[in-house]
Amino acid sequence: MQLNASATKRSQFTAGIALVSTALFLSACGGDHGSEPAQSAGAAQQMAAAVGVIELRSEEVQSVRELTGRARAFAEAEIRPQVTGLIQRRLFTEGQAVEEGEALYQIDPAEYRAEVRSAQAALRGAEASAAAARETAERFERLAEINAVSRQDYDNAVADMERAEADIGIREAALARAQIDLERTTVRSPISGQIGRSNVTQGALVTANQSTSLARVLQLDPIYVDLTTASTELLRWKQDVASGSISNIENSNVPVTIILENGSEFPETGQLGFSEVNVDEAAGTVIVRAVVPNPDGLLLPGMFVTASFSAGSYDRVFVIPQRALQRTPRGDGYVYVVDENNTAQSRTVSILESQGSNWVVTEGLEDGDQLIVSGLQSVRNGAPVRVTSRNGEPTAQPAGAQ
Repeated sequence: MQLNASATKRSQFTAGIALVSTALFLSACGGDHGSEPAQSAGAAQQMAAAVGVIELRSEEVQSVRELTGRARAFAEAEIRPQVTGLIQRRLFTEGQAVEEGEALYQIDPAEYRAEVRSAQAALRGAEASAAAARETAERFERLAEINAVSRQDYDNAVADMERAEADIGIREAALARAQIDLERTTVRSPISGQIGRSNVTQGALVTANQSTSLARVLQLDPIYVDLTTASTELLRWKQDVASGSISNIENSNVPVTIILENGSEFPETGQLGFSEVNVDEAAGTVIVRAVVPNPDGLLLPGMFVTASFSAGSYDRVFVIPQRALQRTPRGDGYVYVVDENNTAQSRTVSILESQGSNWVVTEGLEDGDQLIVSGLQSVRNGAPVRVTSRNGEPTAQPAGAQ
C-alpha cells in the first residue's frame, strides 16, 4: 500500500510539470504573435535615416552681382605752366581743397608786363599810321574827282590805308596775346577738388608746357569705382535680360553697395554708371563703372573695394542652402526631397547662380517640396527617412522613437 501511494504521487507530480510546461509554451507563443507588429515598426523606425527638412516656396529673387575694383578720381587735372619763368610764390597748402580758378602759383610777371606795354605802344603807332593813311586816301579821293591826281595815285593811297588798318588788327592780336601770357603767370586750378603735393618750390625755373606737372588736382566727390567683370558674365547678363529670364531695371537707378578693404560697408550708396564698350583682349574682362558720393573723402583713388548691385530679378525661383546640393560624377546637381511616404527622392535641379551660402534654382523643384538639408550622409534614393526637424524646428517623434 505504501509503494502504491508513492507511485501515485510521482505520477501526479509528472502530470503537473507537463501542464505547467504546456501553459508556458502556449503563453510564449501567444506573446510573440501579439508583439510582432510593434517590433517590426520599431525596427523600421530605427532603420530610417534621421533628416532635417525645409519647406520650399518660390519667390522673386534679386540677381545680385558682386565685383571687385578700384576707386578712380571723378576728375583729374595735372597743373602745368603755360609760360616760362621763375616761380615767385606757391599760393596753396598741400592737400587742401581748392576751387576752380583759384590761384596756385605765381610766376615772375615782369617780362610779360613789358611785352604788354610794348604791344600797346605798337598798337598806338599802328592806329596813328592808319589815321594818316585814311586822311590821305580821303584827300586823294576828292582830288581824283577833279582829275588833280592820277587814278593810280588814288588807288595806291587806298591800298596804304587798308594795309594800315590791317596792321591795327595785327597789333591788337599781339597785345591780346601779351595780356594772355601776363595773366598766365598766375597759374590757376582748372577744376575744383583736392590738390596734392607740389613738385616745385619757390625760385624754380619752369617752362611752357613742360612734361613735369607742378601739382595735381583730383575731384573726389563724387568718385568713380571701376569694377572688373569677365566678358562672359556680362554677355550672360545681357542674354538673360533679352530672353526675359531676368527682369531688367533702369541702369541709371541701380544702387551700388560698396565694401571697403577692411570689410566695413561704405555709408554712401552709389549708382551704376556704364560698362566699357571694349573688352581687354589680354584678360577678357570689361570695366563696369559706378558713381559714388564721397563727401568725407574716405574713398581715395587707387583704393581696392568690393561692390554689389542688383542686375535685375528672377521670378518664381527657389533659394536653397548650398549644403543641400549634391553632385553626380558628371557634375550635375541634384537634391533629395521627402515624399508623402516618408521616403527620399532625388531631384535633378538647374542652378542659376549663387547668393552667399545659397543657390538660386530655376528647375527641378516645386512649391511645398520638403527639401532635405541635414542628415544627407545617411540618405539614399527611395530609402525611408525620419524627419526630426522642419524649417529649423524639432518635430514631435512617435513614442519609443530614438
